[in-house]
Amino acid sequence: MESKKYDISLSHIAFREDKKFILFCPALDLSGYGNTEKEAEDSFRVALKEFFRYTTENKTLESELSKMGWLLPDGDSDELVPPGISQLLELNDDFNRIFNEYDFRKFDKKVTFPAF
Repeated sequence: MESKKYDISLSHIAFREDKKFILFCPALDLSGYGNTEKEAEDSFRVALKEFFRYTTENKTLESELSKMGWLLPDGDSDELVPPGISQLLELNDDFNRIFNEYDFRKFDKKVTFPAF
């Protein structure tokens, strides 16, 4: 039987810092950067792919998501639920700094999580 994959719409934050474009996903605490928005997006895709590769190979995806405030599938629900923005602002000092000190653009983008 094939394990379930999850397609989840996650908030992404795009901003500039020190003449670089940054793309940050607070729910996963991952970012990418570059001289252009396209380079930042490509860099983010690499970081996301490596995060999933490493955590799946080491069987730590569930524990990493749990540490970041995610609600995981259990006997009562098969949903994977990311932490809300207010929870992320409390838990993540970097996101809190970005949210309060930078001009940014927020958008949602689907991320496909591997089965676990």
